[in-house]
Amino acid sequence: MIERFLVSRDDAIYQAFPDLALTPSGALVCIFTECNSHADRDYTRVMLTTSRDRGRTWSPKRPLTEPLRREGRDDPSWDCHRIGTLADGRLVAVTNREAGGGEKRPRREYQNSLWFSSDDAETWDGPHHIPAEGAMPDQLIELRHDAHPGRWVIAVQWEDEVGGEPAWRVEDWFSDDRGVTWSGPYLIARERGLLLCEPSLLELPGGELVCFLRENSHLGLDGFKCISRDGGVTWERPVTFPLPGCHRPVAGMLQSGGVLITYRFCQGGKGWLGWWTQNFFAGLTDVESCLARDRQHAQTRIVPLDYDRSPASDLGYSGWVQFPDGEVYVVNYIVDDAPKAHLRGYAFREESLSVR
Repeated sequence: MIERFLVSRDDAIYQAFPDLALTPSGALVCIFTECNSHADRDYTRVMLTTSRDRGRTWSPKRPLTEPLRREGRDDPSWDCHRIGTLADGRLVAVTNREAGGGEKRPRREYQNSLWFSSDDAETWDGPHHIPAEGAMPDQLIELRHDAHPGRWVIAVQWEDEVGGEPAWRVEDWFSDDRGVTWSGPYLIARERGLLLCEPSLLELPGGELVCFLRENSHLGLDGFKCISRDGGVTWERPVTFPLPGCHRPVAGMLQSGGVLITYRFCQGGKGWLGWWTQNFFAGLTDVESCLARDRQHAQTRIVPLDYDRSPASDLGYSGWVQFPDGEVYVVNYIVDDAPKAHLRGYAFREESLSVR
């Protein structure tokens, strides 16, 4: 039902946090971070690998950026990056550089930049710095429906508080002139007592935007969602969505009209790496559920994609695309039987996930 493929493995370095794009020529391009480990970012670099046979084999990895080496937490490092394809066929990568959080610079600083390629990731134009400052940027999406066709939208997160209680905030920015000027930030979510983060924006066929969110209290809570009906300017209050333990959702439309969300299942409780990071899931849902006002009127079908057997398991940041013939291809990072995290691919067809 689900085929698995090796995307990139280098036992000398940790490879994690991938995303995936499909070019008009049919090439797959995977962006990821190589680093010392999940928590050790004293060395980081943004890397790429390409497949021209639908993800069955992949090119040797190559760098997009220079390496960053830091001596302390205040020094800069690369974090998580995204990639997608614009309507004109160009690839657009979003790189995320962060610094601070230590004694010298307590406030964290973020620099997000866009890179463009018109030749299947062989060459790149960038970096182009954008004012959408914040952690964990989502894919830049280009709206195609309703009143705002061609609008570029990107979402980011910040750690925040309300009245002394944690209340992380998620914001979006948009550009109506292909990145020349930007408007924002517009508040998506900031709820007292909730650590909402890792936004994934999805445009629905009716033009509505849905932002799926991770809740980071490590309690095994559902994922959350917010809805915008005006192109990302205003957002309805977040409500829970029936994906229990949902970390790092990645949402998109399927050709069938359904919605696919890949994510790490995190049950919460005591522990971290090796205890909360063993399972990688996909959730199948529909447009009506995405627009539902509460959890009780939304439905999901949850499919296990992988299990990490390592005692130091770590997985669940992912990206996915769908080929014109309907096959879905997903990338994920995982430790499993390797000494360090590496990248794995998964191919399946939507109809194969249920018996009809």
